[in-house]
Amino acid sequence: MVTKNALAGGRPRGWSSAAGVTCSNAVQGVTAAAGLGAVIVGVQPLFEAIKWAGIAYLAFLAIQSLRSAAAGRYLPFDEERTPSTSSAEGWREGFISNITNPKVLVFYLAVLPQFLGPHPSLPALIALALSHAALSLLYLLLLVIGLVRVRRVLTRRPVRRALDAVTGVALLGFGAKLAVDSK
Repeated sequence: MVTKNALAGGRPRGWSSAAGVTCSNAVQGVTAAAGLGAVIVGVQPLFEAIKWAGIAYLAFLAIQSLRSAAAGRYLPFDEERTPSTSSAEGWREGFISNITNPKVLVFYLAVLPQFLGPHPSLPALIALALSHAALSLLYLLLLVIGLVRVRRVLTRRPVRRALDAVTGVALLGFGAKLAVDSK
């Protein structure tokens, strides 16, 4: 999602998307640390609702990408959307795509406790969850910097159409994989 947004809207939209992913990581990490993650994963209907919301959102994004690839109509490189609209869309897409991914919550539940011993304190769990979110943000910001440097090549019409098509197929694949996984 961050890659898509960095290519579509440059550094502002890429960084906003990275911030959206990071915010959802922080929410899910703190949720897991507070014990609510175990409740969400344990209450099957709630977990399934989050899972299917994520699948639907991935399918929606996939269809957008495939339609964009089929149409092949893109604004010229210098005429992309306004930064405020672009940034808000980037943040929203980053946040929603990550918050509706139940695998992230399961990751936090499986990994966090292993680093802190048998009876970790809530502040220690929250600190570890937020440090993961911060490291994710650092990685994603570096990714955006790299993508912005090669953006002129990657946003050429034939390349962009191919990237949109591959992105759409990949998102459909991720949604299908999520649909068939039991947890």
